[in-house]
Amino acid sequence: MTKEERKEMITTSWELHNQVETAYLNHPANKNDDEWLEKQRLLLADMALHLLQTSMNPEEIKLDRLRDNLHAILTISDQFLPDAGLKKATENLY
Repeated sequence: MTKEERKEMITTSWELHNQVETAYLNHPANKNDDEWLEKQRLLLADMALHLLQTSMNPEEIKLDRLRDNLHAILTISDQFLPDAGLKKATENLY
C-alpha cells in the first residue's frame, strides 16, 4: 500500500470517526441503563478507528499510541466478553 493510499484511508477514517463519535456523544444511555452496551459498541467502534489510524499511519508506527489503542479496545471489549479476562490483559501493555 502506498503512502498516498494510507493517507486516503486515514482521511476516510476521520469521516467515519466523526459520525461514530457524534452518535456516541448523542446516545442518552448512562452506565447501568438497558442501552449502555449499545453505547459502548459505539465507543468500541470509535477506538477501532483510532487503531486503524495508528496502524495505517504512513510514518513509523507510534508504539505509545498503539498501546493506548489496544488498552482502550481491551477495556471496552471486556464488558462484552467478561470471561475472557481482557481487562486483566491490559496490565501487560505498560
